[in-house]
Amino acid sequence: MTDLRLDKTPQHVAIIMDGNGRWARKQSLSRLEGHKRGSEVAREIVTAASRIGISYLTLYAFSSENWRRDPHEVSGLMALLKHYLETEAEELHKEGVRLKIIGERGLLPNTILNLVEHVEDLTKSNKKLMLQMAVSYGSRAEIINAVQEIAQKARDRRIDPDKITEQVFEQHLYTAGVPDPDLLLRTSGEQRISNYLLWQVAYTELVFVDKFWPDFTPEDFMEAILTYQNRERRFGTAA
Repeated sequence: MTDLRLDKTPQHVAIIMDGNGRWARKQSLSRLEGHKRGSEVAREIVTAASRIGISYLTLYAFSSENWRRDPHEVSGLMALLKHYLETEAEELHKEGVRLKIIGERGLLPNTILNLVEHVEDLTKSNKKLMLQMAVSYGSRAEIINAVQEIAQKARDRRIDPDKITEQVFEQHLYTAGVPDPDLLLRTSGEQRISNYLLWQVAYTELVFVDKFWPDFTPEDFMEAILTYQNRERRFGTAA
């Protein structure tokens, strides 16, 4: 914390929380135990992000491809999400955190969807931190959905095709109204984007950490922020 420059804190940090299963295997535990520990780390990082003044935090919790995993694991992940929403709603609200779920909501079980809508409504006026959880999320599906919405509006003559700009397109993404990430962090040592925020990370700084997510600490998070602060962002301009 003492080395961080609060005037250079990224406004928006996105995280790919990778490595729960491999961490569990190394500990001779079930994959679900890895996900449980991962959810505890997520809670710690939300607190750390709020503490240093980050305005937006987007966590990749469950991808659209994850539905193809073993049904027992998927069921366990949905139960874990349900538990998180039930137990953390009041705490998020008390801490001034607004929760928003981005992804293909229609694929979620009704019990989860009802909880999501309840927590979103409860926290909708909070301003300290917006926590976006990407659940049943895939960036290609997000982009296709945006294209379909714009095409329908053009067909209905509610939008002029010649006036479709980047800003218009962004208004049809799940992240509409949220600035692009300044920093994308991925744990586990893997160096891929994995169909995550493909449009939004065009000029985002990338940091890859050689730790599984369950081993990731608030100190590691601060180190990643410090790495970001020591870079010079050019947004495609000359050096």
